[in-house]
Amino acid sequence: MSTTATMSPTASIAVLHTSLLFVSPDSVINEYLSELAPDAKVLHFVDSDVLAAVVRDGEVSPASTQRMVHLAQAAQAAGADVIFSACSSVGPAIDVARRLVSVPIVKIDDAMAASAVETADAIGVLATVPTTLPPTRALVEEKARAVGRDITVQELLCEGAFSVLMSGDRDGHDAIVLGGARALAKEVDVIVLAQASMAPLAPAITEAVGKPVLSSPRSGTENAVRVLHEQTAEPAHAAASAWETTQTQWQGGCGAR
Repeated sequence: MSTTATMSPTASIAVLHTSLLFVSPDSVINEYLSELAPDAKVLHFVDSDVLAAVVRDGEVSPASTQRMVHLAQAAQAAGADVIFSACSSVGPAIDVARRLVSVPIVKIDDAMAASAVETADAIGVLATVPTTLPPTRALVEEKARAVGRDITVQELLCEGAFSVLMSGDRDGHDAIVLGGARALAKEVDVIVLAQASMAPLAPAITEAVGKPVLSSPRSGTENAVRVLHEQTAEPAHAAASAWETTQTQWQGGCGAR
């Protein structure tokens, strides 16, 4: 009998957002979830001011941490099988939330950081928000320790790029980020884009600097869906049995009419 597992038809994934900018219906995360887990129920939990508060405070404050914990707890209460944190800037808050909820929480940059330490010894972290640099660097170093890798990490902040993006000037943002990437590429073997908002630039940066460039939305979503499969997997024979039961009930209902 086959032991192949399939995702439960009731599987659900909660996405935590810290800005309304990244939760629109056509956002890339929604597109990837539709592609990779088309039958999963997707729940969105948003505190639209957390990222702005982190930028204002210059750190992930206890207040911002508590707000992210509340989002995670709300997602758990709603029945999510997996929680997907879509913001790299609040990594330390997610570490706290992981200890306070029983549902697995996947960071959007977990997979990207793991890939970076497998790819190169000299890793560059490129960011447009200063508060994203410390948690991204810490995550990369954590992944390196986990696999016994000796790496170096260089950071570069693209000054002003995020505020330009917030004003609606995507082209201006992209120009600043490309300039930062060219400077950083001189010192490293691979570039990690610290924020999901930078991901559309990955191909252009790769072409401009001739080195690998890693972004988080695709790999992060794939990682979250993998965990969702693990959390909700049903043996193939169980899924088939459930389908046969449904068919029998449906046919019986038709016969009774």
